[in-house]
Amino acid sequence: MRHARGYRRLNRTHEHRKALFSNMAGSLIEHEQIKTTLPKAKELRPIIEKMITLAKRGDLHARRQAASKLKQDQYVAKLFDVLGPRYKDRQGGYVRILKAGFRYGDMAPMAIIEFVDRDTSAKGAADKARVAAEIEVAGEE
Repeated sequence: MRHARGYRRLNRTHEHRKALFSNMAGSLIEHEQIKTTLPKAKELRPIIEKMITLAKRGDLHARRQAASKLKQDQYVAKLFDVLGPRYKDRQGGYVRILKAGFRYGDMAPMAIIEFVDRDTSAKGAADKARVAAEIEVAGEE
């Protein structure tokens, strides 16, 4: 029996889980919607909800705590400048998990995890800006 065992190990070491969820949290903050397996999405939800709670607090200590969990400063900046004020009046429940069928290769259950009041233009915005900048640079040459 596995009473009170805490969390899903996802067949990874502690360091691998930590890096996995750091990357997934950053991607979710950047795109505001990602598609992953259902167990990973269910494990990511409490991590990202705690990040939003830190962003709602907004002080320097909270910013440093979030920076220790996330890989890049741009994610911390978006978390505190955009997402924190967006959910200031909300008492939890910042993300939703939608089941999205099964993956073709191994029949793993897939899910979409997204912020409840997400900005629909945020998904892929960084990639579109990067491609536009590359086209502009290529046009100047």
